[in-house]
Formats: sequence, structure tokens, C-alpha cells
Amino acid sequence: MAPTTRPVGNIALIVTIIAASAPVLYRLASPYIASLSPSIAQTFTPRVEHASSSFSCVPHTYTTEIVSLDPLLIYIDSFLSPTEITALLAAGEPAFAPSRVYKSGRNQDTADRTSSSAGLPREDPAVQCVLERAETFLGTLLDPARDDIGPPQLVRYAAGQRFNRHRDWYERPQPARNGMLGRGRTWNRVASFFAVLQDRCAGGETWFPLVNATAAPAKADAPDGARRRLWRTHEDGGLAFRPVAGNALFWVNLFANGTGDERTVHAGLPLEDGLKTAMNIWPRKFYA
Repeated sequence: MAPTTRPVGNIALIVTIIAASAPVLYRLASPYIASLSPSIAQTFTPRVEHASSSFSCVPHTYTTEIVSLDPLLIYIDSFLSPTEITALLAAGEPAFAPSRVYKSGRNQDTADRTSSSAGLPREDPAVQCVLERAETFLGTLLDPARDDIGPPQLVRYAAGQRFNRHRDWYERPQPARNGMLGRGRTWNRVASFFAVLQDRCAGGETWFPLVNATAAPAKADAPDGARRRLWRTHEDGGLAFRPVAGNALFWVNLFANGTGDERTVHAGLPLEDGLKTAMNIWPRKFYA
């Protein structure tokens, strides 16, 4: 009986064609994959090596401008570098899911917030680098021996998405939950950072309806050479800040006695077109 000859050449050719076609097939199918449940979609999504695996935290210079003294609201120019933005996006991209709010003791969906959010791993080098910068910026507002910079979060808005008027602080200090620092104590968000990572969009301003400017609105050079304002007086009152990649807003949420400042209510206005991604940092003040 003659030995069976295996078509090794044909098999190798088929395998090569499949391997070469895989990226194209994935791009064609990605719109349908995105509509699947998260657990199923994750099965089809290729693993991407994080850009921050080779990230190096280097000295970084930014500038600040006080927009309002009372309440304190500061505009930070170049808070994030382009390298940091790339690394932060890589760290958070796989975790995006519909945004939720913490209310009545649990995270829940709400029609007031239609964006997507992604928790950032605090052990990531790029995340650590930016959090250290935020801690330095806070100075004595945060006691490193008892307080915490808090878990950072990415938030993303697509066309039509928004976050209606809300405040970052809680009416009453929250008990430390499982896995948190400060076990056995209560805490509140003493301040907020909102740093923009992606700004290829129309609309999507951050609006503070109860804040008035101490100084005239600042300006910046747009790519087309026109002078465009970084913020404006909103037609319904207060100030509206347009998203600019790398720049950030900082404001203080609490009075010295620990109560919340109602004037810090703000909103993410609807995005008209494009994509806007930003980073939330909510420093936590702990109480005995």
C-alpha cells in the first residue's frame, strides 16, 4: 500500500492567506462586533499592547490662569503632553462602557449621562505620572498622610451625548467602600480635574452656569490661524469652556468646613459631531 502524501504546500498556503486576511476581516466586522454584548465582543477584539509599557515620566511644564477666585476655578494649559495622552488612551481603551452615576448607595444608569467611561489602572506608569502631577498641583489641599488622589477615569462623548447639570461632590460624606483607602472613615471630593485628551469635535463645551470670570476670556491660536476663545460667556449665564486636547480645568468643590459649593454645578454640553475624550481626577478628603 502506497504511503499517503499530505498536501503540505496547500495547507501552508491556506494558513498564510487566512493570517494575512484577518486584520481586513476584523475591520469589516468591527461595526457588528461593537453591537454585541461586552463579553462576546471582547472575544473578537484583538489584544493591543499598551503604549505605556515603554512610557517614561519626564519633567513637564504647564501654565495656569485663574478664571474665577470664588469659587476657585483655574484653567491649566498643557496639563498633559501628547505622549501622556497616547499612553492614557491605550491604558483605558479596553475598559470603555456606558457611563453610570453613584446614587442611593449604588452605581446606576441615568438619562442625564449618556457618555462612556473607563476606569484607569493606578499602577499604569502614565497614570501614576499624571496623578503625581495632580497631587503636586493640589499642595496642602490634600494631606498625603490621610487623603487620597482617588481613582482616575476616562470619559468619552460621541455625537449627541451629554452630561446634564451635576456636581462632583456629595451632599454627605460617603463611607469608604470595600477596596478603598481610608477604611472606617468617610470622604468627599474636595476638588476636580477635568483634562481633555481628544478634541476632534464640534460642541461639547463644559459649562459652569453659576461661575463668572475674574478675567476676560483667554484666546488661543487655532490650526487655521484664526483666534478662537478658550471659553465664552454662555447665553444662559456662566462660562462655557471648549475642549482643547492637553488642557485642563481645576476647581475646588468644598468649602473649608467640608460642605459642598453649589456654584460648582456644571454640565457637559451635547456633542454636535466628532469625538471628545477627557480624564476625570477627583481628589478625596477623608474625615475621622
